[in-house]
Amino acid sequence: MEYTLQNLDEIRIGSIVAEDLFVNTKYPIMRKDTRLTREHLEVLRAFNVTKVPVSIENIFNRSEEEILELNNKERVIVEKSNSLSLNKTNFKTLYNESVSNFYKEFSSWEAGVKVDVAKLRHIVMPLIDRAMQEKQIFSLLNSYSSIDKYIAHHSLAVGMLSGAIARKLQYTSGQINQIATAGLLADVGMAKIDQKIREKKTPLTENEFSEIKKHTIFSFQAIKDSPLLKPETKLGIFQHHERLDGSGYPKGEKMENISLVAQIIAVADVYHAMTSERIYRARASSFKVLEMIKEEEFGKYNIEAVNALISLVCDLPISTRVRLSDGELGEIIFIHRDSPMRPMIRLSETGQILDLAAKRSLHIESIID
Repeated sequence: MEYTLQNLDEIRIGSIVAEDLFVNTKYPIMRKDTRLTREHLEVLRAFNVTKVPVSIENIFNRSEEEILELNNKERVIVEKSNSLSLNKTNFKTLYNESVSNFYKEFSSWEAGVKVDVAKLRHIVMPLIDRAMQEKQIFSLLNSYSSIDKYIAHHSLAVGMLSGAIARKLQYTSGQINQIATAGLLADVGMAKIDQKIREKKTPLTENEFSEIKKHTIFSFQAIKDSPLLKPETKLGIFQHHERLDGSGYPKGEKMENISLVAQIIAVADVYHAMTSERIYRARASSFKVLEMIKEEEFGKYNIEAVNALISLVCDLPISTRVRLSDGELGEIIFIHRDSPMRPMIRLSETGQILDLAAKRSLHIESIID
C-alpha cells in the first residue's frame, strides 16, 4: 500500500492508516487499515503522535459523499453516547423494579407456589434489549447488585448476561429468548434450600455445600413440565454448574456431554457471582475476574462464550473514567484488540500513560459511573 506521512492536524476523518502504529508499546496503538474517526485522532494526540502514515489512494479517491457519510456516522455515535448518559437512571429504575418483581416470585416459590415461566420471561427480556442498546450497562451491572435480595440480583444478571452472550454468538432470536430465560431460572431451586444455609455469613461446611449443590436438581424439577421451555433449555438449567474439565456438579460431566446452553450460563453465572458483593466477601474487579476466567481457569469454560462476555464488558468508549487497583484515577485512551481487559490509561493526576498490558501488577478496579 502506497502511503504518505501526514501531520496529525491535517488528517481528515475517514483517512486509512497504512501501517501498524507503535509508540513504545508491545502492541500497536492503531492497526493497519484503521479508518480514522475523531476518537482515533484523540488517541493519537494523547500519545503525542505528530505524523501518521496514511494511504495515498484513500486520500485522493474519497468522495465528498463518503466524507459526509462518515461524519454522519460519527454524529450518530455521539448522539448515542449522550443518550446513554440520559437513560442510565431509567435503566436502573427498570432494573430495580425487576429485582423487586423477581424477589416476590422467589418468596412465593419458598411457600410452594409453582414457577410461572411466562411471567419471568417478561421480567428479563426488556432488560436485555435495553442493555444491548446501552452497552456500558454490562460493565456496570455488578455494581447494581447488593447483599439485600442477592438471589434476585444474581438471577436477573445471569439471565441478562446469558442472553447477551447468545446474541453476541449470533444465536437466533428464539434461542436467545430460551437461553436468557434459562439463565434467569437457573437458581430457582435455591428456594428449596434452607435459608440459614443460603445466607450463612461464614464458610460452608462440607455437608452444607452438598445441600447447596442440590439446587440444580430442584431448579430442574421446578421447570421440567413447562411447555414454554425446550428440552435443551431444561438440560442447560440442570447442568449450569458442570465444567468442561469434569470438575463441576451435579454429575461431573465433561466436554460434549454438557449442553451449549449450560456452557453459556456457566460463564455468566461465575462472572457475576465473583464480581458481586456477598455476605462473606467484597466484590472483585470485573476486569480481573475476566482475566482469571480466561487464563487461570482455562479449560473449564467455553472460550467462545468467555470471549463474548469480555467483548460485552470491555466495550467501553475512549475517555471512560476508571479507578485502578492502586487507587489512582485515570481515563481509558486505547483498548488493545488482543487484550481488552488491559487498556492504556492516562492518569488524572500526572498525565502519565500506563499500558496495563505491560504493567501486570495493576488492573482496573472499577468504572467510575
